[in-house]
Amino acid sequence: MVRPVSRQQFQAQMSDRPQPQPGILEIAAYVPGRSTAGPGVKVTKLSSNESPLGASPKAIAAAEAAIAGGLEIYPEGSSRLLREALGEVHGLDPARIVCGNGSDDILHLLAQAYLGEGDEAVMSQFGFSVYPIVTRAAGAQIVMAPEADYTADVDAILAAVTERTQMVFLANPNNPTGTYISEAELDRLHAGLREDILLVVDSAYAEYVTAADYAVGAALVERAKNVVMVRTFSKMGLAALRIGWMYGPPEIVDALNRIRGPFNVNLPAQLAGAAAARDTEFTEALRLHNARWRDWLTAALSSNALRVVQSQANFVMVLFPDEEGRRARDAFAALLDQGLVVREIGVYGIGNGLRISIGSEAAMRAVVDVLKGFGAPGERP
Repeated sequence: MVRPVSRQQFQAQMSDRPQPQPGILEIAAYVPGRSTAGPGVKVTKLSSNESPLGASPKAIAAAEAAIAGGLEIYPEGSSRLLREALGEVHGLDPARIVCGNGSDDILHLLAQAYLGEGDEAVMSQFGFSVYPIVTRAAGAQIVMAPEADYTADVDAILAAVTERTQMVFLANPNNPTGTYISEAELDRLHAGLREDILLVVDSAYAEYVTAADYAVGAALVERAKNVVMVRTFSKMGLAALRIGWMYGPPEIVDALNRIRGPFNVNLPAQLAGAAAARDTEFTEALRLHNARWRDWLTAALSSNALRVVQSQANFVMVLFPDEEGRRARDAFAALLDQGLVVREIGVYGIGNGLRISIGSEAAMRAVVDVLKGFGAPGERP
């Protein structure tokens, strides 16, 4: 009779060192946007979708006050003051908010709580690269749904759902494409899912959206038991503090609170986030600056040689004519020579594209000056 061998026994027989869970070493690690250029070159970083106006002065003051007050005491464990500020500004129940060390922390918690071996998570073809990471880390399988012209396709997502599907990730607007689906399409997606499938609506770029038919997802959360909305402060000037948050049904909030770190948001981040949330004038200034220069950059780059995909985020995706990506690589190098660091997006399967964050007026004009050599028409009268 052959006795079953435990995983520990098998590992002991096959290896002389600890082994990670199956699938972990198959994960492609997240690659952040580049932040350096050549020696002696002044860098303008346009690779990570950070705030072009810095942080809210009120948020900076709150963080400084928190540090001055002492760092030897643990922060309040539930981020109560931050949750109350978010509830006040967005009209949400603070008890239904979970805060995390960046929105990535929330995504990991959701996957840990609701995905496991044998499960599947559906995501769009060019969706945020963290979704595959958290899915595989939880032992589940990734199912990619094809997009329609770089935009999430509701019909394709629904067609990808199987009896094993337990989660659907939707970045809206999406990174790295900048495209979005309307509130009507979001509702149609939800209506086509089983009640036991969790729909994760990642609205990381919501503060920058100007489209009238867009919805952040909070209303859908209010009327459904299987939807959560995930947000971040990273695009609002607080990327260094790593603050993310989720609004969801009480049962999902309870599940995440059981497994999240007890002090997963530090005190300066909690207080700076609360101040930033309430500084709606600064948030509006960010939105207006972004809308102006996003539209300007789109017009100044668009031509027969370059395609700029219409964006609702704080970046644009520029597509070059050769699918092999040579022109995109040449353009990246030319920009880098001038200290303009943008994002190559071959990791997303878009080798002929570059993602360019919206920065200062000077940065946007400098980008256009370089890309005129690649077919950009420049500023139009």
